[in-house]
Amino acid sequence: MIETCAGVQAAPDEDLVERARRGDASAREELFRRHFDVAYRVAYRLLGHEQDAMDAVQDGFLKGVLHLADFDGRSVFRTWLLRIVTNSALDAGRRRRRRPTVPLPDGEADGMDPGVTDDPSLGLHRGDLRRRIDQALARLGADTRQTFVLFAEAELSYKEIAECQGLPIGTVMSRLHYARQKLQSYLGGIDE
Repeated sequence: MIETCAGVQAAPDEDLVERARRGDASAREELFRRHFDVAYRVAYRLLGHEQDAMDAVQDGFLKGVLHLADFDGRSVFRTWLLRIVTNSALDAGRRRRRRPTVPLPDGEADGMDPGVTDDPSLGLHRGDLRRRIDQALARLGADTRQTFVLFAEAELSYKEIAECQGLPIGTVMSRLHYARQKLQSYLGGIDE
């Protein structure tokens, strides 16, 4: 069991997967609810558009539900699901070109309490910074961006990214190194 923020014990993913395979709808819903936020962040960073990201997550989750019996446990459920969502996002991206990024709303969606600061320019600065980061990410090649997003947004380990993308771990490491160098050069001179 894993502990939630309220101190209540929650079932680990492996238990929920087994229950979901046996037809437990609440276990299936909990699995996907638990991983929605990270799946959305990954899809959003890959596609740059809120509605496209939602569509990719929905498509990925539907495929996950339909193929839950195919999950073999060689990786953790989260990695398996993120691979499906990533593939759905990449498919959506191939069907149409990457749209300009629509910024996420400031304030509570950023995990910030809008009443914490009296400096109104802080929100503008964050918005400008977010746009510059989105533009810099858009300049990376698709494969490099996907690897970097899985690392930075989904917080996957090198090994999990390698499993998710079907790559050798050395390739993951070199893509991340290249992405960091490129992002630093694109974003040079930004002071927060």
